[in-house]
Amino acid sequence: MKLKIGDKAPDFKAKDQDGNEISLGDFKGKKVVIYFYPKDNTPGCTAQACNLRDNYEALQKSGYVVLGVSQDTEKSHQKFIEKQNLPFPLIADIDHTVHNLYGTWAEKQMYGRTYMGTLRTTFVIDEEGKIEDIIEKVKTKEHTAQILK
Repeated sequence: MKLKIGDKAPDFKAKDQDGNEISLGDFKGKKVVIYFYPKDNTPGCTAQACNLRDNYEALQKSGYVVLGVSQDTEKSHQKFIEKQNLPFPLIADIDHTVHNLYGTWAEKQMYGRTYMGTLRTTFVIDEEGKIEDIIEKVKTKEHTAQILK
């Protein structure tokens, strides 16, 4: 089942970089940006995270909470946050539970090889918990502009 604009965003429970449990329900009444990315400390993922970091104040002024999700461990997320000075939590979705709820864990191809991986996708969720926007063609260096358009 592919999520679409207007659908209720699937709730989830998962651990952040510090082992704290986070659920979408924690942010009821707030606008939420959930961005799925392949891997900590890789060029594209770092560019995307840093774009969100550099524009975090504008996102907050527009009422957004930002959550990053990848299959990396809590420890990997801690290092990524420290190295890049990220002001938002990263969810450690090691077993792909959150990815599967949002349809972002899928078959990919590179150099003729097929493998399972993260589809870089961002979901913008309104105060009512409905999906307001889905960004599938993420421009890592201009991502905030895509969200605030």
